[in-house]
Amino acid sequence: MSDDALLYDVDADTGVATLTLNRPRQKNALDASIRVALREAIYAIRQDRSVRALVLCGAGEDFCSGGDLRGMNVQSAEEGRNRIDDLHGWVGMLLDLDRPVIAAVDGVAYGAGFSLALTADFVLATPRARFCMPFMKIGLVPDCGAFYTLPRIVGMARAKDLVFTAREVGADEAQRLGAVFEIVAPDALRARAMQIAASLASASPVAFGLAKRALNQSLSVDLRSMLEMESAAQGIAFSTAFHREAVQRFKDKQAPLFQWPAA
Repeated sequence: MSDDALLYDVDADTGVATLTLNRPRQKNALDASIRVALREAIYAIRQDRSVRALVLCGAGEDFCSGGDLRGMNVQSAEEGRNRIDDLHGWVGMLLDLDRPVIAAVDGVAYGAGFSLALTADFVLATPRARFCMPFMKIGLVPDCGAFYTLPRIVGMARAKDLVFTAREVGADEAQRLGAVFEIVAPDALRARAMQIAASLASASPVAFGLAKRALNQSLSVDLRSMLEMESAAQGIAFSTAFHREAVQRFKDKQAPLFQWPAA
């Protein structure tokens, strides 16, 4: 591992990028250096169309323990608001990224670490993964987009449970709640995340991006607007070379361009 707080790597063969939080001694807590690096990296990924999918992970045996409490010397409401508002630029970009995002969670995913995992389309977790929204324990509220993502993923009642009680949940319960897609052995976690990311990266980038953005809006938009969005998106998807080749392959009884499951 290098000394950089955030490691960025791209597999040229698959187009899968990896962002690794790299402060293992601090359980990958989000200090100022990681927050700045995340903003720069996610902006770069958003602009780079050669990146077809993204994997988020943590160095060592933990994903992310949340914000670094040693750096939280906030003295006013304005300072506190600005601190969190600075996060929202890259959190919003990550949630809206029109490519697959996979979070590979080992060990703790606490606070903003849990919120970061929830920005992913799929969360993989090891049996020893632990998730928690501990904000009530220190008199704070969830951040990094959790007020948006958590109730959409687990439902309002469960979101209130996790936020108000600040209790920890293991990988099995997180999977039952819908926050975890798959539980994977620790030594296979990174490889499985890359495998799923590579599989999704082989899908039509246009169709995937349109579908993801439509789904992200579906719970806050009326029926007529969603139907219009669906019509427009399908029109664009029909016009792509990917669609035409996929149909021709079907007619010729050839292997499809996109295949799932990733195995």
